[in-house]
Amino acid sequence: MPDPAPGPLPPAGQAVYAISVAAELAGVGIQTLRLYEQHGLVSPARSAGGTRRYSRADLARLARVSALASQGINLAGIARILELEDANAALRETNNALATHRSHRPNSH
Repeated sequence: MPDPAPGPLPPAGQAVYAISVAAELAGVGIQTLRLYEQHGLVSPARSAGGTRRYSRADLARLARVSALASQGINLAGIARILELEDANAALRETNNALATHRSHRPNSH
């Protein structure tokens, strides 16, 4: 009997992957994931029992960490780069929201 077709992927922020699955999908070892967590590079959700659960967003972040590490950047440098990228993304979201709000305001000439 064939396996049923897989359903849609979970939302990007929904933490569903166990550490072993996340490590395999990210192409890194379990200890490396724990090290990244210790350095604040990734913050997986925790189940009620304390088990780490990774989301698709976490996997994307791990791919970014791996790319930076492969360029020879140390973990402290990677942490700073990610911090700046996150701040930049937040500023872009705020700017886009303000621009949208402004474009929907009636002209008061």
